[in-house]
Amino acid sequence: MIVVVLLGVLVLVVGGCACVVWAERGGPRWARVVATVTLTASELLRASAKKRRRGLNPGSQSDD
Repeated sequence: MIVVVLLGVLVLVVGGCACVVWAERGGPRWARVVATVTLTASELLRASAKKRRRGLNPGSQSDD
């Protein structure tokens, strides 16, 4: 069951990346919408990863 879920996620990621490339080349409106959603999701994931890294290593910056 988990393999099916992971394959579904992989298909969504690859499809989103394909829509980003297609939208850059002037694809249809729906491809531009999917590309926007894909880029927004990637920015949100990137921001949450940064917050998580900062939370794991709070003493990395000193006030010396």
